[in-house]
Amino acid sequence: MTADTTAPVTDTRTPAVPATGTDSPAAGAPAATAPAAGALRIGPHTVWPPVVLAPMAGITNAPFRTLCREFSGGKGLFVSEMITTRALVERNEKTMHLIHFDATETPRSIQLYGVDPVTVGKAVRMIVDEDLADHIDLNFGCPVPKVTRKGGGSALPFKRNLLRSILREAVGNAGDLPVTIKMRKGIDDDHLTYLDAGRIAVEEGVTAVALHGRTAAQHYGGTADWDAIARLRDHVTEIPVLGNGDIWCADDAVRMMRATGCDGVVVGRGCLGRPWLFGDLVAAFEEGGPGAPAAPDFGQVTRVMRRHAELLGEWIGDEARGVIDFRKHVPWYTKGFSVGSDARRALATASSLAELDEQFAALDLTQPWPAHADGPRGRTAPGKRVVLPDGWLNDPYECAALTEDAESDTSGG
Repeated sequence: MTADTTAPVTDTRTPAVPATGTDSPAAGAPAATAPAAGALRIGPHTVWPPVVLAPMAGITNAPFRTLCREFSGGKGLFVSEMITTRALVERNEKTMHLIHFDATETPRSIQLYGVDPVTVGKAVRMIVDEDLADHIDLNFGCPVPKVTRKGGGSALPFKRNLLRSILREAVGNAGDLPVTIKMRKGIDDDHLTYLDAGRIAVEEGVTAVALHGRTAAQHYGGTADWDAIARLRDHVTEIPVLGNGDIWCADDAVRMMRATGCDGVVVGRGCLGRPWLFGDLVAAFEEGGPGAPAAPDFGQVTRVMRRHAELLGEWIGDEARGVIDFRKHVPWYTKGFSVGSDARRALATASSLAELDEQFAALDLTQPWPAHADGPRGRTAPGKRVVLPDGWLNDPYECAALTEDAESDTSGG
């Protein structure tokens, strides 16, 4: 995709709407003022405000990152979707497309997933030698079965020695590039790993750790445990600790930092269908609090939707495929608005920008921001059994070596 040089869509950027979702720790509480937070330091990179876009498979591709950065004025850190180390080393065609960064992205931040220390080390060395990124994040938080059944994602930190080996290879091959990790509390409440993993990360030279306050067994259900983020902050004092989970609006981010003492926040599902959230976050941290200016009406939202679809088409190189890829975003953007089932279905089956425009024109674009539009979006499945390799929980230190065959040879969602 060619570098985007268009101006930010500032007519749709709005400060946060107070959270109303029942899963949000901030629901029903009065607005908070931003903590006196300093800039987040990720190696040589200064991140202000201390806000990071969470890597999400099939979501945080170059177009979505561009859209979020436009609203933030380029402030914050925006991480790529998960890249499999084996696929990167083997130069899988899809993977090489996914690691594309817009010319305006700085720092370029890439998330890697791997289970074999040697392959992880090769992938990191490739990134350094070919100048593919400025920051590397390692995924130890993904709870989906296709990842955990291979011993990866949120399953891997249970094996302390394997975790240490992977971090050692990554940091040892990274040169001057900072390496960070994102993880969960553990596999389940009986197998919590985050404190041990945080300590190992410090010992192996990791630059920062991010904690999603859920176990793998919780998946995306229930409420994130912000107390665990506070405990990790108390346990790991040498490097920045970032908090993740149930940040649905800027006010939630402010509350998390005040409640936990964390050094920054990682925003995932909260920005689905709400890329302007990053503008809200800048306002919250730079202006002292979210405030309550007018939220966007539906006409403004549809203009962001069209821009998103257009960016996807440019990135893929085919308008129809871009609009088709955009379809999954429709329910998130339209949540809470009065959009009939037929109209919603038409939007979610459009195959061109002209079809999207036709459907938008038939809707009531004057609708104000719905009272209950915030709160949980995306995957909200309750807890379930975590799929693990046979005998995985027998010993937290010993395990048969995992090889590159345990990884997928493609990346993305």
